[in-house]
Amino acid sequence: MVQWSDSERSIITSIFSSLDYEDVGPKALCRCLIVYPWTQRYFGAYGNLYNPAAIKSNPLIAAHGVKVLHGLDRAVKNMDDIKATYAELSVLHSEKLHVDPDNFRLLADCLTIVIAAKMGSAFTCDVQAALQKFVAVVKCLWEEFNGTLLPEVLSVSTVALYYSHVNKCMNKKLKKKCAYFRFY
Repeated sequence: MVQWSDSERSIITSIFSSLDYEDVGPKALCRCLIVYPWTQRYFGAYGNLYNPAAIKSNPLIAAHGVKVLHGLDRAVKNMDDIKATYAELSVLHSEKLHVDPDNFRLLADCLTIVIAAKMGSAFTCDVQAALQKFVAVVKCLWEEFNGTLLPEVLSVSTVALYYSHVNKCMNKKLKKKCAYFRFY
């Protein structure tokens, strides 16, 4: 089980309560589909996705982007039991839709970029660290349900690696200069 500090809970709740889902969700999903075109294979029924302009103007893509953020909002509201919160949705994505679990990482990266752009200078190292932890936990749970990650790995390896990056950043007093880091 992942432990959340009061500060992390506050930051994550604050981020999601201030997001305009109608703006951020579509931008994150569009960015993912444009930057990583192989992810488009899951959206064949959404119509024309042949170029960035078509993707950005597609109302079905925009609606799904909003839906994704509302799905993440469920995790925010249930941070102590994200696994149970996503059980049914995870089965849908893994067993029916056969979504590659790595696509959740790609979408999480795109969401982080969009949120960072929206927040500007308020997107501090502490904010990024909390958001990265949140999306990493969600991603790991998706992988767990897809059978690509054992539950022990979530609690030991992934979170420990995450904290080692955060601690290095904080210990070197690079709080203001902390670069975007990955830990997957």
